[in-house]
Amino acid sequence: MVTKLIPEINQVYFINKYTMIHILSGRGGIQVDFKNYHDWNDKLVFLEKGQYIKFLSADFVVRKIEFEDEAMFRSKDVRVLFKHLVSLGYINFTECDDCQKFLQDAIFNKTTDLIDISSQQWYWQNPFKANKEEYHVIFDVKDIIDKEYKNNLNSEELSKLIGRYDINPHSLYSNKVGVTIKGLLGNKRLVESKKEIAFTDKSIKEVSYEYGFKDPAYFNRTFKSNTGKTPNEFRESIEFEREDTFISNIYELLKEFHGNQRNVGFYADRMNMSVKSLTNKVREKLQISIGQLIRQEIVHSAKSFLKQGMPVNEVAFRLGFEESNHFSSFFKHHTGLTPTDFQNQKVQ
Repeated sequence: MVTKLIPEINQVYFINKYTMIHILSGRGGIQVDFKNYHDWNDKLVFLEKGQYIKFLSADFVVRKIEFEDEAMFRSKDVRVLFKHLVSLGYINFTECDDCQKFLQDAIFNKTTDLIDISSQQWYWQNPFKANKEEYHVIFDVKDIIDKEYKNNLNSEELSKLIGRYDINPHSLYSNKVGVTIKGLLGNKRLVESKKEIAFTDKSIKEVSYEYGFKDPAYFNRTFKSNTGKTPNEFRESIEFEREDTFISNIYELLKEFHGNQRNVGFYADRMNMSVKSLTNKVREKLQISIGQLIRQEIVHSAKSFLKQGMPVNEVAFRLGFEESNHFSSFFKHHTGLTPTDFQNQKVQ
């Protein structure tokens, strides 16, 4: 099912079917499973059942495609889109001509076609620089983790479940994914326990037993060592049913002033906060620095102006750069392309 969505700020959208999100317009961050992302531009985002997504500013317009056919998800090639390992599951939309053609059609073909071309694009991107055989081992292990994460498995039990492969799965994860299998298992258990704490009224003791902890006090200590908060403190801090005006206010300021104000003190004054308080709160709420947010807003606007065909010197002027070569150096540092190369890439 294809729908156009204008999401409410801070609304938690729970995913009940395998879903693709295509952000058509907007700026700011998105949050998926307690992790914030600010680099969603030009990407198709794939979400698995049981995840959630939240939009951290108020001007997003989104195309959402829910995939009804459960049979397609038995394919091992499809799971690479939805089984998230260390980051958001996505493909680069601008690099996938077939994806663009499909989504530009007024009447969609079968959504299975979109899944097929998206999985081909994912393998072409090759995010972990692995061959297909290695990827199947990586995702076989991820399937086990998704099934067994509630059980507090020790290393021996986990190794028995994984079984034998010609490739050593533990070395494969360390070398290609950059995490250990035990670490991935622990992170999955932590994220899912966070959801239980944040979005249900289960007692902390009930959650601890459900996730394989025989001692709730040990669960509390483990949770705090990973999050900096006890489970009760975490539950109180989420406030997912109330709009977080701090986040919306900082995004509005950045949207209005990023072209001529890059001093953190300016934004702190506008928010009636000290620079230190603003810096700490932005880091806590958005997992990013205020300086990074400012630079990302500049890059976002620069790309938008360049896509419209605006001359490079005019873009530089509009974004407060004294010299166009200063802007070109800034743009290349943050995108890997010169402004001219970026424009040429868009028209090829």
